[in-house]
Amino acid sequence: MRHESFDELQQKLQLAFRQGKLLRQAFTHTSYVNEHKRGSVQDNERLEFLGDAVLQLLVSDYLFKTYPKRPEGELTRMRASVVCEPSLAYFAERLELGKYVLLGRGEEQLGGRHRQALLADLFESFIGALFLDAGIEKTKTFLEKHMFPYIESNDFGLLMKDAKSKLQERSQHLGLGAIDYRIVEERGPAHDREFVVEVSIGDEGFGVGKGRTKKEAEQRAAAEAWGKLSR
Repeated sequence: MRHESFDELQQKLQLAFRQGKLLRQAFTHTSYVNEHKRGSVQDNERLEFLGDAVLQLLVSDYLFKTYPKRPEGELTRMRASVVCEPSLAYFAERLELGKYVLLGRGEEQLGGRHRQALLADLFESFIGALFLDAGIEKTKTFLEKHMFPYIESNDFGLLMKDAKSKLQERSQHLGLGAIDYRIVEERGPAHDREFVVEVSIGDEGFGVGKGRTKKEAEQRAAAEAWGKLSR
C-alpha cells in the first residue's frame, strides 16, 4: 500500500492528519507487523482500545442529548447496538476503509480485507487515531457526518439485519414506487467474489451496496437507501 493512498483517503474524508505515522498505524494489522519485523512498525491494537472508549463516550453523549425522555436501560441497549461489531464494520465499509488496511500475505489471501471483525476493529483504531491527532471535538464532528445520521431508533441493529424490510416499510409509508435490486457488477475470482447491487425506487437510484453474496450486497444497498430516506 503506497503512502499516497493515505493521502487519497484523507482527501475523500476531508481530513488532514498532522501525524501521518499515526494514521498509518491505525491501518496496520498485526499480520503485516509480523511480516515486517524490521524497523519500528506498530500495529493498530492499542488504537482500537482507545477508539472503542472514544466511541462509547461520543455515542453516549449523542444518545443522551437526542433522546431526553428515554431511560438509562434503553439508552444502554441503543449504545450497544451501535457500538458493536456488525455496525462498526458497516460504517467501515461505507467509508471503504478496508481498501487501505495493511495486511500480511496470509491474511490477505484469506480475505481479511472484507472480514467483519477486522473492519470493526479498523473503524475503532481509525477513530482512536483521529482523536489523538485532532481532539474530541473534531472526532465528534466526523461522527456527526458519518455515523450519527444512521442512528434512528433503539432498534438500530435491525438496519444491519434486515434493511430490505425497513426500506420496504419506509417506501410504502412515503408512497414511493416499487423497489428493484439490480446487480451492476461482479468482481473477483469465483472463490473470492464481490457483488455490487444498486437499489432503485420507482425510476430513481437510491443506494449501492457491496458484498460477498448477492443477499449481503442487497442488504447494504437497502441500508444506504433507508439512510437517505430517513434524513
